[in-house]
Amino acid sequence: MSELINILKECEDLAFDLHFTAARKWKAEKAGRILTGYLPVYVPREIIHAAGGLPVGIMGAGDRKQIIKGDAYYQSYICHLPRGVIEMALDDNLDGFDGFIFPAICDCIRNLSGMFKLSKKGSFQRYFDYPQNFDPLTGGTFYREEMQKLIDDMVKINGAQVTTDKLNKAIALYNRNRELIETIYNIRQEYPWRLSAVDTYHILRAGLVIPVERHNEMLERVVQIISKERGNPMDNIRVVVTGSFCEQPPIGLIKSIEMAGCYIVDDDFMLGSRFIKSAVDDATADPLGALTAAYITQSDFASFYYDIGNPKGKRLAQLVKRRKADGVIFSAASFCDPALLDRPQMQKECDEAGIPHINFQYHESTGQFKVIKEQAGTFSDSIKLWV
Repeated sequence: MSELINILKECEDLAFDLHFTAARKWKAEKAGRILTGYLPVYVPREIIHAAGGLPVGIMGAGDRKQIIKGDAYYQSYICHLPRGVIEMALDDNLDGFDGFIFPAICDCIRNLSGMFKLSKKGSFQRYFDYPQNFDPLTGGTFYREEMQKLIDDMVKINGAQVTTDKLNKAIALYNRNRELIETIYNIRQEYPWRLSAVDTYHILRAGLVIPVERHNEMLERVVQIISKERGNPMDNIRVVVTGSFCEQPPIGLIKSIEMAGCYIVDDDFMLGSRFIKSAVDDATADPLGALTAAYITQSDFASFYYDIGNPKGKRLAQLVKRRKADGVIFSAASFCDPALLDRPQMQKECDEAGIPHINFQYHESTGQFKVIKEQAGTFSDSIKLWV
């Protein structure tokens, strides 16, 4: 028990260290190492690892940093994440980073990449676009070229040789990482009282700022510990939380949902760590081709991900069934256009599948936790009594 407590405390400290102390220490220990920061949601971290870099997830400032300068860069009717990130960049939080990747999530992140470029933060500021065509010869070729641009950006800094062997080894490490994370979710599906959603969140978020080798060791110990009975089950409903794939919810919000009588058995809080749903080929002569195929054929669903041939609502309903959940909580950041535009269709699919659901919005720095707790509690009670 004490070992798990120590792991959880370390993970919480790592997850919310806005100065990225562990990552900077890792870089300083050996010449040629680079830090490559990336915004939510998904980037192929394997190529950063193979280039001698540490992929560092920049999830925003949350409620741990007052936003002053950042508010001057953006209008008020957008989500909070970009303002928090630009505040971090204008202060010293992101000093020492060699480059930044801005995945194609929305226009706010696109504009943020330009602001980093104008502010001359890092040696490169790459807007990383995703294919919207899933034909391997069209979208696949495009995606592979996007990955190659990232590799070229990093090699210019440290002169690393990104070999087939390095890429395959990196793929194997991240395969293991995803496997362990999924094992934790599978255990929590059956025994959610053994590890809270908040603790699970801290464990996953810590993995964004430390080497994958170290994170895998942590995950292995957590799996061993929670594979045995611990804690006490409660009369809670099981829910899937969706819509929080980019700007992260305050910890208080996750706690409020749990305290209201809900076990969160699946979510998209740290979606980038789980976005590829099965193992990538790690013994191939063409590892970039393997990463491309994985994105095209093995990706999870999310509102930033355009795949009209594989409707998100139906995939959400399938996830609810697979996790044996009682309902869905749609939880999106205020002004998050991708999530809020997708919500009506996804709610319709839930209605057609007979899945109860509620929705609310949040702000990464603040939250109406009392109201959210009351909503979630009412949702839990209604399912227990009438569903």
